[in-house]
Amino acid sequence: MFLTKDMTDEFRQKFQSDGQKKVAQHATVKNGIHASSQNVEAIVKNPPVYSIDLEHGKVANQKQSGRCWMFAALNTFRHKIFNEFKLEEFELSQSYTFFWDKYEKANFFHENILKTAHEPITSRNVAFLLQTPQQDGGQWDMIVSIFNKYGVVPKAVMPESFSSSASGELNKYLNKKLREDAKILRDLVAGGATEEKILEVRKQLMKEVYDLLAISLGTPPEVFDFSYRDKDKEYHHYENLTPQTFYKQFVGLDLEQYVSIINAPTADKPYNRSYTVEMLGNVVGGTPVKYLNVEMDTFKKLAIQQLEQGESIWFGCDVGQFSGRDTGLMAMDHYDLKGLLGLDFKLSKADRLEYGESLMTHAMVLTGVDLVNGKPTRWKVENSWGEKSGVDGFWMMSDEWMDEFTYQIVVRKEFLTAEQLAAFDSEPIVLAPWDPMGSLAK
Repeated sequence: MFLTKDMTDEFRQKFQSDGQKKVAQHATVKNGIHASSQNVEAIVKNPPVYSIDLEHGKVANQKQSGRCWMFAALNTFRHKIFNEFKLEEFELSQSYTFFWDKYEKANFFHENILKTAHEPITSRNVAFLLQTPQQDGGQWDMIVSIFNKYGVVPKAVMPESFSSSASGELNKYLNKKLREDAKILRDLVAGGATEEKILEVRKQLMKEVYDLLAISLGTPPEVFDFSYRDKDKEYHHYENLTPQTFYKQFVGLDLEQYVSIINAPTADKPYNRSYTVEMLGNVVGGTPVKYLNVEMDTFKKLAIQQLEQGESIWFGCDVGQFSGRDTGLMAMDHYDLKGLLGLDFKLSKADRLEYGESLMTHAMVLTGVDLVNGKPTRWKVENSWGEKSGVDGFWMMSDEWMDEFTYQIVVRKEFLTAEQLAAFDSEPIVLAPWDPMGSLAK
């Protein structure tokens, strides 16, 4: 259809003669869509009160970085440390895990560039790799790989740097370097270089990556001391800890006992099957990304079981949908967009995934749920955007919103049935690198 001036003039005249649209225009031009359509009733009917509400400390702040998946994982550990060691406030170093994730992602990129070296530069696989060689975001299994290989350290041992809190410049130059690395490696393959020569070059390229990261983020500690006072004012001191021994002593979780559960109701992903994503990961030889796809009722039942046992839950969602950074409310009726804009968005969860309207964008922590007659009505969420967002940094998610925009949780294997465990352990269906279930939480 060709847009004619007569057609546009007709639209303009109808708009100008519609009093309700003119009022909406006045409010929206001045205040924006969300402020003009915010539904006060949605806030009133969703008070931050929960029948299950786990203890927690102050929320952390990922600042101008895409490290939510790290923060969410480290925060689940922090809850355990609070309880077991009687700490009032404590954070694990996000900068430490950030360093090793960047380091490993660079090597993972090199590995995939070599695996696709015989494909034309225009192939979809190569184009996918070169579009974003590495980024801040990640998945649960990727952080497990970092913890298993590098352990964790207290934040005081490796504090934040400018580039960990605001990662834009580092990402810019690391990706610029990795694209140059890609050309070097592809040229070596095209020229018939031996595996020994390629390995020699890769080692030099990774030294350059290490140097860039060390200059930007600091040098990760290998051995350190750790002291603290607990709630009873008792002093504790530990010497010559390594990141691995600190993990074993203070976290002590067997991460092999946790599984990643997704809800992806698209026709290409039958329920009760396991899935992985091609070329998705960070550590070569690390824990592969793997999910079990289940129906939403099962998804929520598993989450409730873990909360009832007093353990918080890493989860991934599409945080920008019908949510407010100031209110911290995630609810389908948070904004009256139909009343303001005359638009009624009707795509189903499956449709949104298939048409690129939604995918997992952010990871947070479930720390509570309100159950009425055994059914969830709303969920308490620990975010990583600082205390000024939501209620002291905690958000509230309506149960309906969870149905529509939550995609992933991580729970202990013990809550799965024998059939579900067998399905998870089965050979996974391999999804394309650009599948929405391969999205990275930021």
